[in-house]
Amino acid sequence: MVFDFQVNITSWPTAHDNNTRAAMETRSLLLLLFAFTSLFISAIGGKLYQGRWKMLKRSIGISAMHMQLLPNDKIIMFDRTNFGPSNLSLPEGKCMSQSQDADCFCHSVEFDSINRNIRPLTILTDTWCSSGAISEDGVLVQSGGYRLGERVVRSLKPCADCDWVEDTHGLISPRWYASNQVLPDGNKFIVVGGRYQFNYEFIPKSSISDETLYQLPFLKETRYSPLIPNNLYPFLHLSPDGNLFIFANDRAILLDYVNNKVVKNYPVMPGGISRNYPSTGSSVLLPLKLHSNFSVTPKAEVFICGGTLPDSNQKADAGEFIAASKSCGRLVITNVNPIWEMEEMPINRVMGDMIILPTGDVLIINGAAKGTGGWNAAREPVLNPLLYRHNAPTDGNISRFEIMSPSTIPRLYHSTAHLLSDGRVLVGGSNPNRNYNFTALYPTELSLEAFYPPYLTSNTSRPSITAVDPGASLGYKQKFSLRFQLKEKDSLGNIYVTMVAPSFTTHSFAMNQRLLVLAMDDNGVENVAAGNNYIVHVNTPATPALAPPGYYQLFVSHESIPSKATWVHIK
Repeated sequence: MVFDFQVNITSWPTAHDNNTRAAMETRSLLLLLFAFTSLFISAIGGKLYQGRWKMLKRSIGISAMHMQLLPNDKIIMFDRTNFGPSNLSLPEGKCMSQSQDADCFCHSVEFDSINRNIRPLTILTDTWCSSGAISEDGVLVQSGGYRLGERVVRSLKPCADCDWVEDTHGLISPRWYASNQVLPDGNKFIVVGGRYQFNYEFIPKSSISDETLYQLPFLKETRYSPLIPNNLYPFLHLSPDGNLFIFANDRAILLDYVNNKVVKNYPVMPGGISRNYPSTGSSVLLPLKLHSNFSVTPKAEVFICGGTLPDSNQKADAGEFIAASKSCGRLVITNVNPIWEMEEMPINRVMGDMIILPTGDVLIINGAAKGTGGWNAAREPVLNPLLYRHNAPTDGNISRFEIMSPSTIPRLYHSTAHLLSDGRVLVGGSNPNRNYNFTALYPTELSLEAFYPPYLTSNTSRPSITAVDPGASLGYKQKFSLRFQLKEKDSLGNIYVTMVAPSFTTHSFAMNQRLLVLAMDDNGVENVAAGNNYIVHVNTPATPALAPPGYYQLFVSHESIPSKATWVHIK
């Protein structure tokens, strides 16, 4: 097993004096020592951690508070525009003279994970703690923020020289810490909540109904205290029936957003733990396993992990950093009478990002063991990701969790993660400071790393997709074929095909993240030529409620080793 540890010193600005420089180097060496100690303890126990890390870019010039993969495989990242000077200047003629905090510093970039190039982008309004989604035609639609940005809707097309376009009157209500979900028509998004916003609305404003603000008392009822709006960034998941699952702190509803009606109240999640910002757990919709019979609706199960006690943020402000929770819960939201199935992670965690891998397993990455989200509100960074094998049986002391190899870089408040098309997980950000601060206890982090899950460090070779028939443009209830190749030495084993929706990730929640396991048709898998060339015959999803129109990463997995993705478009 090879571990690619690199100490992130050169991403920091040059120290102003030798004492500061020495302190920075000492901190980095201590983190490196911690990582190797962790590996040593694991090794003497008879098991090495899996996966590995690699530094991609020691500085992208900004801290990646928000992250979205586009269907051209470029990653868009941005922080807030009023952090003060970043470490990247805008090109000549692009200075933000129109913005509330006029400067010539960049606060958004496009990153190419293949050649590691950075392209500066221009945002005029403040995007602090905002949200977003990808439209049917691949455009990033991004909404809300702070101050002059709180009612703004922004868009960015996936093209070589495109830049942000901003509509300063795109929202009815100010949206700071709101969540977005793309809806079944593909070009409509619901925006839910935000600080002191107990309502929802739709964007873009293309009809009279979109100009209406819809009240949602559930968001007010789930606050810890009337003075503390700690159910921000509610967890949203589109149910297979087209309704919207909404989770806030420890409770959830199923909302018919068309008729503004709650159609189901779910049981309270046990344990008394708050899960939403600033308590900051995370949530995913586990893989939707589709059926070859289009009339069969798949089971939908939500998985929520981490968080902390409701008053943890107030205690952190007073200097007391209490332990984060280990607890997780699974809830089959499509059951008539669902109940929570509770589990425990091997590590306490707050601010962990939950990323669905192409295999359907869940990676939990970033975060801290004590405290909450917020400025300087957490301690004890958790450097080890967890891999959660959701299909694994649990019996007695057997856990579905596996501890992965540690990073050397703390990723705390305002860190992000995203699945790339080659199967790696991109990790960036972390700035628990009120501005760019490189000498704080947990400095502003400008670097990007890649985590290689165990399937990328396996000795087993990867399948490779060679073609999609009849092509990358797909419809619903359609049969199509995927051609792939195995290495000559590999015999055909278990094959499955998955579609993954790219997510908008911020504040430990990957909005619109979705994985579908496609059903094979009666022809299954065929060997079509020498050289281990095969065709797998599968069916597309039956409805837009299962897979909203748009772009998806298509993977084929052989013996739980996924290929690189091919982008497909469904409408």
